[in-house]
Amino acid sequence: MDILSLVFIQRALIAAVLAGITSPAIGSYIVQRRLSLLGDGLGHVAIAGVGLALATGTAPLPMAVIVAILGAVVIELLRESGKASADVAMAILFYGGLATGVLLAGLVGQGTGNLGNYLFGSLLTVSPGDLWLILGLAILVLAAAIGLMPQLFAVCTDEAFAKVLGLRVRAYNLLIVILAAITVTVSMRTVGLLMVSALMVVPVATANNLLVGFRRSFALALGLGVVAAVGGVIGSYYLNAAPGSLIVVLTIIGFIISVPLGNWLRSRRAAPVIETVDPEPLPHEATQPHQSHEHGPGCGHLALTHGDHTDYVHDGHRHAPHGDHYDEH
Repeated sequence: MDILSLVFIQRALIAAVLAGITSPAIGSYIVQRRLSLLGDGLGHVAIAGVGLALATGTAPLPMAVIVAILGAVVIELLRESGKASADVAMAILFYGGLATGVLLAGLVGQGTGNLGNYLFGSLLTVSPGDLWLILGLAILVLAAAIGLMPQLFAVCTDEAFAKVLGLRVRAYNLLIVILAAITVTVSMRTVGLLMVSALMVVPVATANNLLVGFRRSFALALGLGVVAAVGGVIGSYYLNAAPGSLIVVLTIIGFIISVPLGNWLRSRRAAPVIETVDPEPLPHEATQPHQSHEHGPGCGHLALTHGDHTDYVHDGHRHAPHGDHYDEH
């Protein structure tokens, strides 16, 4: 049977491709900021949104988006404060979100069964409504990640320099974490909230191993994310495995392969070592016979100081005193 003829597989592939594109797109900036675990933390916060949706009988995806965005703003404000207690506050926020989501789901009798679809992904249960919402959110993330690439890259690379350029650093930092929160919720149906950080970070790390330059590695990371997502969905059908976990495993396999391959490529790009040979000294050449006289102050020839001696210009040549004669110089 052709699996592409199955409607649920079609929806799963579309959702997987969208997640495979958006996750590395925003992950490229997250890695630049050295916040690789931000996606994992936002995933924990989004679980509280899913639990709240199950408790109130609303759609889990929109509620998860709202809660994740609020959590992302709080995380960025705590990070910006620079206080030592910020790390503790973020840890409380992360694990508090996870515990709240599980607690709310249990209180309304949903248990961890329904919550597991969001914790570990459930591509095969993506509804048409979910797919349209994922598509809209993915377009929003890609438009900002690609359209604002110079500004976002500048802010992620050097905040102080970005301020000198006149960029609104705080606004762009908030935009990055908000886009990350949206990406997490877009990907929760694909790889699950507990593994979404892998899809955001690992393809980016793989691309960085293989290519030099942000734009080139950005494009490659998106391609690797799509390949892993499609391979995970199709492979899960034939292996009877969870698509989300298979997608993550494929990204890690790609990273492992990229390590020796990247080392080989870097050695090929390295500048060749050119061996230099000291030139042989020029042969000793005395001046041609000329009218006998002694060079010195007032001899009538232009005198040029040259290192520890003086050369005298004579008939268009420079003569350097050398013992009892003069050398061409």
